[in-house]
Amino acid sequence: MHARTAAVTSTALLGAVALLLPAHDARAGIAATHAVVVAHRGASSLAPENTLDAVDEAAALGIAWVENDVQRTKDDELVVIHDDNLRRTTNVEEVFPDRAPWKVRDFTAAEISRLDAGSWFGATYAGARVPTLKQYMERVEHNHQKLLLEIKNPELYPGIEQQTLKLLSNEGWLDRRHLSSRLIVQTFSADCLRTVHELRPEVRTGLLGAPAKADLARYSVFADLINPSHTAVSRGYVDAVHALKGPHGTPMRVFVWTVDDAATARAVAGYGVDGVITNKPDVVRRALYWF
Repeated sequence: MHARTAAVTSTALLGAVALLLPAHDARAGIAATHAVVVAHRGASSLAPENTLDAVDEAAALGIAWVENDVQRTKDDELVVIHDDNLRRTTNVEEVFPDRAPWKVRDFTAAEISRLDAGSWFGATYAGARVPTLKQYMERVEHNHQKLLLEIKNPELYPGIEQQTLKLLSNEGWLDRRHLSSRLIVQTFSADCLRTVHELRPEVRTGLLGAPAKADLARYSVFADLINPSHTAVSRGYVDAVHALKGPHGTPMRVFVWTVDDAATARAVAGYGVDGVITNKPDVVRRALYWF
């Protein structure tokens, strides 16, 4: 294993828990924010995105929440990868030179498992693989972390909502403990999110994007969170989301993406956001919780 799994000590995990609590003492250097830090595709500035190494790097930093992207192979296996093709983050062009345009859905899980998903990032991660969703969830569970799971390109994969929920259930992620504080399913597709809510209304859900304030109420029927780009958010927008209750009867929340510098992290925290999704969780955590 390339990443520093051994570095995930009890001290780090206690630090992760502390980051979920509202800060209260500015004199001690703690910023006045309750925003959680979410490692985007894992700690993707420190290890290749969406790999198990990136999950472990986040855990080694004491980051409780990790985000990932889910798509489906030709033989109906759920895998964790962001793009709908394999070119950017694997050596697929070298291994399968005649299979352009190298779409995820055109390869079997066994074929994808042969690909190197780490060398593009750095020699240290040569041989890292594209994980299946099952493998990814097992690592998140092993690290006692929490999962912000994005269903990517659902229009390409009919029925992926049901399939994802079935796997979550099979892996024990739809029990009370996980549902209450360790799992959020998000997507850019309102239709997909509505389907997730209808199939398993107990699952917390997030709609990616920034709907108009006038439209927020209709999304509150099936979305617990509205998760916009940091460029599309303001204090007024966050307040408008917070003023509504989601499908579970609690105020809707806001996680913003993708924030990688201290100044932006402090700015969005000042708007009252509930979470900050970042490729650089160490930078954002330091910005929000230490002066």
